Amino acid sequence: MRYCDNPFHYRRRDARAVDVGGIPVGGQNPIVVQSMLTSDTMDTDACVAQTLALVDVGCQIVRITAPTRNDAANLKNIRDALRARGVRVPLAADIHFKPDAAMEAAKWVDKVRVNPGNFADKKKFQIKEYTREQYEAEVRRTEEAFAPLVVACKERGIAMRIGTNHGSLSDRILNYYGDTPLGMVESAMEFARVARKHDYHDLIFSMKASNPKVMIEAYRLLVAKLAEEGADWNYPIHLGVTEAGEGEDGRIKSAIGIGALLHDGIGDTIRVSLTEDSPHEIPVCKMLVDQIAELSRNAVDLSALAIDETRDPFAYARRGTDRIECDGVGFGGEETIRVVVSQAAWEQLAGRIKPGADVRPEGIYERIAPAEIDPLEDFPAPEPGRLVTVSDACGANPIAAFRILAARLDRMGARNPILLKDSFRAAPSGADPQRALVASAAVLGSLICDGIGDAIFIRREPGAGASLRLAFNILQAAGSRSFKTDYVACPSCGRTLFDLQIVTARIKSRTAHLKGVKIAIMGCIVNGPGEMADADFGYVGGAPGKINLYVGKTAVKFNIPETEAVDRLVDLIREHGKWQDPQPAENS
Repeated sequence: MRYCDNPFHYRRRDARAVDVGGIPVGGQNPIVVQSMLTSDTMDTDACVAQTLALVDVGCQIVRITAPTRNDAANLKNIRDALRARGVRVPLAADIHFKPDAAMEAAKWVDKVRVNPGNFADKKKFQIKEYTREQYEAEVRRTEEAFAPLVVACKERGIAMRIGTNHGSLSDRILNYYGDTPLGMVESAMEFARVARKHDYHDLIFSMKASNPKVMIEAYRLLVAKLAEEGADWNYPIHLGVTEAGEGEDGRIKSAIGIGALLHDGIGDTIRVSLTEDSPHEIPVCKMLVDQIAELSRNAVDLSALAIDETRDPFAYARRGTDRIECDGVGFGGEETIRVVVSQAAWEQLAGRIKPGADVRPEGIYERIAPAEIDPLEDFPAPEPGRLVTVSDACGANPIAAFRILAARLDRMGARNPILLKDSFRAAPSGADPQRALVASAAVLGSLICDGIGDAIFIRREPGAGASLRLAFNILQAAGSRSFKTDYVACPSCGRTLFDLQIVTARIKSRTAHLKGVKIAIMGCIVNGPGEMADADFGYVGGAPGKINLYVGKTAVKFNIPETEAVDRLVDLIREHGKWQDPQPAENS
């Protein structure tokens, strides 16, 4: 299966163009940036105000949740109020669980998003063995529920996003395919087949997950499966990482998943999901879109380069290497991915690193002295026991260059560990730190999620302390190291049952010292249990003012008053032996 034309040469995937309220998505049209409202859909004035704020920062499509038929009906009032102000930004309705809400929303919006995991199927985490006949009977039942929406969208000439979420696969899919990227893809393909039966093709697809590795694998598999179905299955793709969180962590995680796929030529519209006010998402979207040309540029033509890769782009596995030691530090083998800095950076940092600190340089580039190789040239097998990297003189971009290096090393049987660079030149002193953050995460995160890399070296961020923190944050976001508490936090929407930003800050203030603990903070149940599958604990809105607490994806405490819920979460962490008292602050 092929997910792109050439993994070493950027070429945007050919996709048909789908019109969304006058905005073409796909084809060779510019990549569209979008976001979602966080206000109550029944509050027309608030929805209008948030939409205007998004439009002001360049949002091109605005999505609004419609959890009930009444909410869906109010989309008319929101639309009319915007049109009365001369604002014609396309509106999309976000639907979960309620086919009747979808049918109502289709009257008023330019696009309807449906989640095939919960549109007609139930999710109760039940284990059941399906015969093929039983499975196909369930598929027919799903088709009966979904077909009327297809017909309505076709009659109105509006678009539809078939948006699979890793956290909300139906019990039927989970029991038949497992909690896998293949299950995510098949869930969407079932709905696509129904749409095509009715000759409806204004479709856009998404495969979102909070884990960038899962998200990347699912999107690649989707694109490959669409290509196998035939040339006319070339539907556009919406990219996003769900529950990315806030601040640097949310931006880094989003840049890893979205940036990796954009580099592969996949993606026609994107949304960065942050636990912040929605307008903050758009600049990050624009940074990703604006930088893809630079990050994918090769100084030499690699369009005809044919190298048999050894990585599996549809299933993560870290590249096999031998463990070596350089300057007293272990690299490769079973060692964790190391963080390397320059000698100049080390001289700035040495006096500021406390003994036993989790965030500290683990190697100095000049002392380690990796073998610098241009993988576009013929080279002999490196000496065993030597760390290798790509020469700064290489004419390929870093993602292509390190993919080529890894493939060529594997083909010659060389198991040398690889040191990754985010750039082949040092950043100028005035480099924009936000652009550096996004670019470094996209480059290094993409390679790490490919299974390539045993050490990383940040060069785009000129600040010594900032580059060190960025390196560790990239490894944490990619799921390769855990040096601090990990949070999975959804971005909020009209379904949210508490103030996500306030509650997230409250939980972080109590738990940010719990190294290696993963906590999910979900505003409602839509993506909660599934998306929390690899979280240790979950804090989920169950009803207005009431919180349910989870261990993994199992609810263990119900209907806790919100005023008590953070304390009860801490108690739950204690009960399961994951709590540590915070260290007292040192006197300055």
